[in-house]
Amino acid sequence: MQNADGIQLIPLKHLPEVHPGDDLVSLLATALQHSELILQNGDCLIVAQKIVSKAEGRLIQLSSVTPSLFAQEIAAQQQRDPRLIEVVLRESAGIVRMNPHVLITITKHGFVCANAGVDRSNVIGEDCVALLPLDPDASARRLRQQVAEHLGIEVAVIITDTFGRAWREGLTNVAIGIAGFNPLSDLRGAVDDYGKPLAATVLAIADEIAAASGLLMRKTTRIPIIIARGCPLDYGEYNSQTLIRPKEQDLFR
Repeated sequence: MQNADGIQLIPLKHLPEVHPGDDLVSLLATALQHSELILQNGDCLIVAQKIVSKAEGRLIQLSSVTPSLFAQEIAAQQQRDPRLIEVVLRESAGIVRMNPHVLITITKHGFVCANAGVDRSNVIGEDCVALLPLDPDASARRLRQQVAEHLGIEVAVIITDTFGRAWREGLTNVAIGIAGFNPLSDLRGAVDDYGKPLAATVLAIADEIAAASGLLMRKTTRIPIIIARGCPLDYGEYNSQTLIRPKEQDLFR
């Protein structure tokens, strides 16, 4: 774990609309050149899930979806498009909570979130929705490897999405895929400034960085990549699954 005197969050502009099959590293390199920015070893690339999903072709036209009877029942209760509900169900491993306004599911990745991460925003076409990447950690590892191969720079990577939280209002960016560092900082066994032992302090470093990136990404700025510089990272091979609380320890499931 490094000691950082300060952290910079640098928005990467000049990225075009991403389409299925696009090479994100080539788009990244061009945007860096146009922005007159240079990546540095140890930087953390924070990448919005939406452009990863677009590049990987994780888009679906609702016109191609035939809703099941169960999807139609939920859609009638919630006054929503039954085709959208069908896609959500297909992307889910189970339903966690449901009322006339909200559908919370557990995705096949293990994330507990609204609508299994299926989203209509920032995709072209009224009938098109984006799905989460099949394996966000693999997507992050691939992007990290390609940056090293093509740009010669060792970076960490976070793929983010916006989630709600059980205890608080509003949405915040969280890490759904990571590569190159430990997403958790376990301080248990250390002592605080007053010499008292820390018994339960495990910091979600990846989520803290992801949340900070949301201040610059937002939904309407067309800035899907942020460069974080000076982050206190514990480098190594890890994945985002350690951020998911096991069901037997989750008091809300």
